[in-house]
Amino acid sequence: MFASLDDAAGVLSTQLGNNLMPLLLMLLIGIVLGGLIGGLLTLHLWRRDRLTTRRPARRPEYSPRDRRISSPLVPAPTRWLAVRTGNPYLVQVALGLHKPTLCSWEEGLYAVAEQKLFISPPVRGWVLVLGSRLPDPADDVDRAFRFILALSRKLGHVQFFSLNRAVNHHAWVKADHGRIVRAYAWAGRTLWHQGDITPAEIELGMKCYPYAEATERVGFAQFDPAALNADRLSLLAARWSVDPATIDARTLKENQGISGELSRSRPY
Repeated sequence: MFASLDDAAGVLSTQLGNNLMPLLLMLLIGIVLGGLIGGLLTLHLWRRDRLTTRRPARRPEYSPRDRRISSPLVPAPTRWLAVRTGNPYLVQVALGLHKPTLCSWEEGLYAVAEQKLFISPPVRGWVLVLGSRLPDPADDVDRAFRFILALSRKLGHVQFFSLNRAVNHHAWVKADHGRIVRAYAWAGRTLWHQGDITPAEIELGMKCYPYAEATERVGFAQFDPAALNADRLSLLAARWSVDPATIDARTLKENQGISGELSRSRPY
């Protein structure tokens, strides 16, 4: 009888062992999978929190008009004057503008696009005059010379800048009380070279050719000096006076400038 009981117990133990082993394996696999899933979930939440922390603050929304006003003057003007004065009306009188109209910066830029001139309100002690109707030295360097000299006699310190990106024509002039202090104009050849080269031109590495000297031949791997001068004209303007392309019109939107037409028959 006891032998039978022992045999029954052995069989029962064997059956339990056989049934328990798969359960233990399933339990072990469940623990491993649960730990892996938990780890992946923890990693996902940690990365999401870091991305949320790094996300930049949302910028405030502006109306379309505010967006236009808050941006700098883009693109940069092709021709402009910088007059050392705080009174734009003196500039208006000296230019003899026809139909002068008070206008905002935005309206002034529209006027420039319509072949008019825009006289800015004062900017850091300077009044700017923007517009393609200003004389182009590439078209008539003598007219540009007379125009700048006449304005300088009336207004004192006057600077002139001109740029044609398509062909890299460029010019910069500084005049003071009816005297040309420094001038350089290039349009395929040197049209105007007067006065000593200024420290700003030297520091910026701008190239100025004498009248009789031919421009250098530019090889395939060389940089065209005319293009270099064109690229750095705005930097020269910033050192001499003001670069119009860097002005934040948002700070000046409460001040008005003047737009008007420049007479074709003005005797400059």
